[in-house]
Amino acid sequence: MADNFKFELVSPERLLLSETVTEVVIPASEGEMTVMAHHAPTMTTLKPGLIRVRTATGVKKDYVVFAGLADILPSGCTILAESAVPVEELSRDELTRRINAAKAELEDALHHEHKSRLEHFIMELSHLGNSVLPS
Repeated sequence: MADNFKFELVSPERLLLSETVTEVVIPASEGEMTVMAHHAPTMTTLKPGLIRVRTATGVKKDYVVFAGLADILPSGCTILAESAVPVEELSRDELTRRINAAKAELEDALHHEHKSRLEHFIMELSHLGNSVLPS
């Protein structure tokens, strides 16, 4: 049986979750990452994707995160999200709005690095929509 640890998911709008969990899978910028109790201290940025949580009682909860930072310690994990919502609250309209805003920013981008990051962000949002939202 896996050990438990404290997990918090915070966005500027609200505290989405503060609970004892056994496992959290996060969309780290370098790839999907599973966090469990006693994890080595790590900080990582997050890309748009799905955060999958398994609580200490065995309940599974999924959240969509658009960007943020994960602070992982042996005793817990805190995600400071730029924006996040429970997966059931994500709408196609909201995702389309975010994609269109990124496309508009891309049109005005001057530097190659900024353009590249925006193109990658748009691709990740599109992939997220295809994997999370019903057809």
